[in-house]
Amino acid sequence: MTLAVFFGCSFIAFGPALGLCLFSVVREPLRVIILVAGKAIEGLVALSEDGCSPISIQQMAYVAGLGFGLMSGAFSMINLLADALGPGTVGIHGDSQLYFLTSAFMTMVMIFLHTFWGILFFHGCETQRWWEMVAVIFTHLIVSGLTFWNPLYLGSLIPSYLLMFATAAWAYVLSGGCTQNLLRSLQGQQSETSPQPGS
Repeated sequence: MTLAVFFGCSFIAFGPALGLCLFSVVREPLRVIILVAGKAIEGLVALSEDGCSPISIQQMAYVAGLGFGLMSGAFSMINLLADALGPGTVGIHGDSQLYFLTSAFMTMVMIFLHTFWGILFFHGCETQRWWEMVAVIFTHLIVSGLTFWNPLYLGSLIPSYLLMFATAAWAYVLSGGCTQNLLRSLQGQQSETSPQPGS
């Protein structure tokens, strides 16, 4: 049972984020460097021939945010995953047996929120919209504060996921996404503009 909890919680917490890494980061070596090194853009600019960044600011914001999210998730889940291997039993003294499961879902939402916060924060810095940076800090404090509701887990998970979806939509629009396409995709309709080959 302990191995099932370990692997189940690992896949819940890190599976979607690792899927993003495989499909959008691993194919590009520069994105892998940004994912691992965070603020390596100065070195990349120094190595480029024309002195310009070889990666766009939106790509860098996405990859850096995903890197910070994965680091945050690793630090928050590593001890829990070690405890999941045993020999203890969760809920033996009448506590909730959903502790590991809800921790995995909370880690997943934090990884995605860090990704979206990275996009919002970079955009705020680039356009000098200070209220976007304040919104990132404020929403970070809200999500962190929601964990005080535990062990009433629905009190922390549901608002965190709602905030994640709102932040995802905001980051999508700031990254150049069309609001109409976002609404169509939520309704299950085909978007008007199809992506161009090679983009």
